[in-house]
Amino acid sequence: MTEQLIYIAVMAVITYLIRVLPITVFRKEITSQWLTSFLYYVPYAVLAALTFPAIFTATGNVVTSTAGTLVALVLAYFDTGLVIVAVGAVAGALLAGIF
Repeated sequence: MTEQLIYIAVMAVITYLIRVLPITVFRKEITSQWLTSFLYYVPYAVLAALTFPAIFTATGNVVTSTAGTLVALVLAYFDTGLVIVAVGAVAGALLAGIF
């Protein structure tokens, strides 16, 4: 029981430090154009890194996942609405699973 409390306390401290240190350490404005442009794209890269592997493991079959992903990418390329893209991806994966 005490080990679990120690684990929880360590996780809480680490989580707190991860959120507080950037605010306290980096108080000056970033003047580097390269670093600013790099940090601008970090949230998109992190979201893609977290989402992309889950896309191919969601259905349990790589073929159906790839079909759904390709349909979603094509529909998104042509600026269709989000609901249409989601329904198209599901339909593409479903049809690939049937055939």
